[in-house]
Amino acid sequence: MIGGKKKCIGLIFGGHSNEHEVSISSAKTVFQAFNAQINKERFIVKAFYINKYGNWLDSDISEKILIGEIENYKTKKQEIFNQEKINFLDGIEFQNIDVWFPLLHGFNGEDGSIHGLIRFTKKPLIGCGIIGSALGMDKILMKTIFSNHKLPQVNYLVFQNEDLKDKKVKNKIINEILKKLKFPVFVKPSNSGSSLGISKVKNESEIFSALEKAWEIDPRILIEEGLEVREIECGIIGNSKLLTSEIGEVTYESDWYDFNSKYYSNNKITIPAEIDSKTTKKIKEIAIQSCRALNIFGFARVDFFLEKSSNKILLNEINTIPGFTKNSMFPMLWKASGLNIEQLVAKLVDISLDL
Repeated sequence: MIGGKKKCIGLIFGGHSNEHEVSISSAKTVFQAFNAQINKERFIVKAFYINKYGNWLDSDISEKILIGEIENYKTKKQEIFNQEKINFLDGIEFQNIDVWFPLLHGFNGEDGSIHGLIRFTKKPLIGCGIIGSALGMDKILMKTIFSNHKLPQVNYLVFQNEDLKDKKVKNKIINEILKKLKFPVFVKPSNSGSSLGISKVKNESEIFSALEKAWEIDPRILIEEGLEVREIECGIIGNSKLLTSEIGEVTYESDWYDFNSKYYSNNKITIPAEIDSKTTKKIKEIAIQSCRALNIFGFARVDFFLEKSSNKILLNEINTIPGFTKNSMFPMLWKASGLNIEQLVAKLVDISLDL
């Protein structure tokens, strides 16, 4: 038992985000892990569900969603008749929380927003802080910092807040892509997760529709050169000392690793990945370097490409709140490294308390 009594974990999930459903699935897994027999003597969990409209629901309803007694999509938008008297935390009992565990994927969560709010409670949280979360969520800033640290990446271009309705702007963007990158390319919104808003573009005629798709999510757009690669992932946990998991590889049947591939397909997961010891060591070193560069700690998943033709390691991105669903790589990486999901969530609490 930690500190002589049970620790109350404040589990925040759902959220006003395009990854709402993924967050609920992750929270269900984590809730079950904390309530497993091995953890019952150490922890109690208080759940906080934020619906798709941004309304916080009380703990009783939130827990019923996690155990399946209430379907989350049946929670409707709250009618607000007197805006001056409504506080978004009215009726939410959070005073007894010892440690916060935010599992809000995407906007208003993974981007550091929830971390800023939690800071006012003066209670520790599982995960990194505001800066690391914001940088990890923003692909453009993340890649810029990686470049400054000379970490290996694919070739890329950045377009920020361009007027896609302007024909001259449209032609300028297309010409720059044609001049500086080779097809295929991936067009990505700077702020998004789970591959939402991303398109694989194989020729010039597909560029503009892909730009519009990304722009709907974020007017700041990243274009990356597509290579023939293997998808490699590494888990990170820790504070002053970062620990790396076994290296894993995802092999998928689809053309690329999109949203459906991540959550609804039977991908082949290989842990440890079939790579040599020298490459494994280098990937782990870069994983730690990249987290340090962005001030990321607590827990994260670092994603890499391994170019098939050259075996060159290319850093892709860092996920500061990786999924905990049954198909998520992060808990699988740590299970292969000796921590099952029940042990993992307990370890993350210890790390947040610096034990």
